[in-house]
Amino acid sequence: MDTYLRRTVAWYGGVGLLTSRVARSVVLPPKYLRLVVREVEVMGVQSLGVALTAAVFTGMVFTIQSAVNMARFGAETYVGPVAALAILRELGPVLTAILVGGKVASGITAELGSMKVTEQIDALRTLGVNYVKRLVVPRVLAALVVFPLLTVLTDVVGVLGGMVIMFLERGADMYAYWNTTTYWVVPKDFLTGVAKSVFFGAIVTLIGCYNGLSTEGGTEGLGRATTATVVHVTMGVIVSDFFLTKLFLALFY
Repeated sequence: MDTYLRRTVAWYGGVGLLTSRVARSVVLPPKYLRLVVREVEVMGVQSLGVALTAAVFTGMVFTIQSAVNMARFGAETYVGPVAALAILRELGPVLTAILVGGKVASGITAELGSMKVTEQIDALRTLGVNYVKRLVVPRVLAALVVFPLLTVLTDVVGVLGGMVIMFLERGADMYAYWNTTTYWVVPKDFLTGVAKSVFFGAIVTLIGCYNGLSTEGGTEGLGRATTATVVHVTMGVIVSDFFLTKLFLALFY
């Protein structure tokens, strides 16, 4: 138990120290803009299919389930706003962070971990290269761009998927559905979800980078680190979502 507690404290402390180093390194030259653009492509373009597929089916499932159950109370008219609020505030940013984040962070851990076990990180230190600036900062900056953009797209696709399934399965009038939804949903519902995705992007990449840079034990240790990253990202997103939700409710609602 003591060993587990020490490891947990050391892990959180390590992520915190890496976060502070990233914050300090952001303003330092060089800027590595090409690396940021490359990471945007890797994280965003290559994850677009996963994010949109999950969004459209999640939107349809949540909406049709809501319609069936709300019809029992004579409230099927409000399915659109309920589904849209759930997608914009929670399902869109959280599912995007978990699905895309797990994929992105595990890839980061595998790449940086392989560099660590083959002593490439040590070589960069020997050459006087700021490896945090070179390897971590571009990934974090790219995530701060990619995750909000993916969340916006998944929000739109999820809401539209719900509207289409209501038309096909329940015979809903799409014009009335859209009007009811836009009447009850306000900009802050959309913006708070996007704001969450910014935090999720930072959390995902910092976890992936830290686990990669702290990999030990050769290829076996690399496998353990990659698996642990998926678990850490999932738990990090879920736990931080609770506190972000409490914060935004206190500030804006």
